[in-house]
Amino acid sequence: MNAAIGSGAASRVIRLSGVSKFYGEVLGINRVDLAIEPGITALVGPNGAGKSTLMNLITGLLRPSRGEVSVLGVGPDRPEELFRLVGYASQHDGFPRGSTGLSFLRSMLRLHGMAAREAEARAWEVLRLVGLESAAQRKIAGYSKGMRQRIKLAHAVAHRPAVLVLDEPLNGLDPMARAEMIDLFQRQAEAGLHVIVSSHILHEVDMLSDRVVLLSAGYVVAEGEVEGVRDEVDERPLQILVRCDRPERLAARVFEHDHVVEVRLHEDRRGLLLATRDADRLYLLLNRLVLEEELAVEAVAPADADTAAVYGYLIEEAR
Repeated sequence: MNAAIGSGAASRVIRLSGVSKFYGEVLGINRVDLAIEPGITALVGPNGAGKSTLMNLITGLLRPSRGEVSVLGVGPDRPEELFRLVGYASQHDGFPRGSTGLSFLRSMLRLHGMAAREAEARAWEVLRLVGLESAAQRKIAGYSKGMRQRIKLAHAVAHRPAVLVLDEPLNGLDPMARAEMIDLFQRQAEAGLHVIVSSHILHEVDMLSDRVVLLSAGYVVAEGEVEGVRDEVDERPLQILVRCDRPERLAARVFEHDHVVEVRLHEDRRGLLLATRDADRLYLLLNRLVLEEELAVEAVAPADADTAAVYGYLIEEAR
C-alpha cells in the first residue's frame, strides 16, 4: 500500500469541507462536510441523491464548485499524487476492445509506471486475489457480470492504493458472488485501506460497512455508525424475497412467529414476500425451516422496492 502523503491527522482522513458541486444550474451535492476515516464507509440513498458526484470529487475526476476536498492530505490540485492514492471502480463497464483480464491489468499497471516484469507479476497476484486466475487469458467481453465486477475491483487495487472508491460494486451479482465481494472489501479494510462503497440495498450495507452516510437530493442528511441506522430501521418492517419450491408450506411455518408481520405469495407462486421487524431472527428462522421442511431454495434477498421505502423513511426522520 502506498504511504499516505501529508502529516498528522490529515494523512489518515478523507475530508470534505463545505463542498458543493453544480452542473450549470443543476445541483450535484451541496454544503457537504465529512471526515472519513479508515474502514468501510457506505454511501446510501436513492438514484440522484449525489453518491456518484461525491465519489467523483474524492477521486479527483471532478473539482468542487465550492469548498475543499482533501484525500489523506492531498488535494485535487496535485492530481498525480491523488491518482496514486486512489483506486476507483465505476458502476459502468469500459474495457479496451479485445483485452483479456491479464492484458488489461498489465497495461494499466504499465501506465502507472511499473516495469514490464513487475506489472506482469502484480497482474497475476491481483487476479488470484479476486478469483480470476483461471480466466486471465479469456477476453473480458466474454466475462459474466460477476467476473466483470471482479476485474474492475482488481484494476482498482492493482497499484496498491490507500483509498478504494467503488460505485455500486454489488449491482447485478447473485447472492454468493455478493458475499464473496463483501469478503474482499472487508479484507482490504482490515489491511488499513479507506473503502468507500455505494449500495442501494440496505441489508448489504448493514453487513458490509462500519459507517453510513445517507444522502438525499445532494445533501448529507444523516451519518454515523451502522448500528444507529439499524436502530432506525427496526421501527419499520423490512421485506425479504424468498424463492423456493413450496412457498405455501414456508408461508404457513413463518407466519407462526410474531416478528413476521406480513406474508404474501409472489404472482408466479414460486416465491414469498416476507415483512419482518427483525431481519436477523428471520434469516435464522429461514435456515432452520429450510432444513426441517427440506425445501429447495433458489434465492433469499432483500426486496429493493421496500428498501427504497426505507430510505424515504430514514430521510424524513433525519429531516
